[in-house]
Amino acid sequence: MSAGRSNEDLKEITLLGNQGTKYIFNYDPTLLEAFDNKHPDRAYFVKFNFPEFTSLCPVTGQPDFATLYISYIPTIKMVESKSLKLYLFSFRNHGDFHEDCVNIIMNDLIDLMNPRYIEVWGKFTPRGGISIDPYCNWGQPGTKYEAMAEHRLMNHDLYPEKIDNR
Repeated sequence: MSAGRSNEDLKEITLLGNQGTKYIFNYDPTLLEAFDNKHPDRAYFVKFNFPEFTSLCPVTGQPDFATLYISYIPTIKMVESKSLKLYLFSFRNHGDFHEDCVNIIMNDLIDLMNPRYIEVWGKFTPRGGISIDPYCNWGQPGTKYEAMAEHRLMNHDLYPEKIDNR
């Protein structure tokens, strides 16, 4: 069993525990922070559920609301949860289509952590009588996680839930 993290281990973390948190409502990937994975030799999932995601329609400027599901298998780095929350808040005034938002989020997290595998699924509330649920994923090229990504993409929605206006 390993001991807790030292201050040296957490030197890259600046937002967690900071009482002067500033909320940025314009897209800003620099808000993301990472820390070292203490179990880099073990493959395991980390999942975030974010039921308060908002962005703006790039055409009408109307708000879009979603629950985001972000799952990844880390390698050396992991995303710090408060920085992820602030980063996701930064989409509040960002105008992009649902599909673009989930792909941007996935790309930024890949750039930050270089995970073994990652998937981002947005379940947006209906507007105009239709809901949109974009799903994207990625596995490290040349590894079993690349094949895993292909398999999960082809099978991710075999049993869709009943939509009841979310």
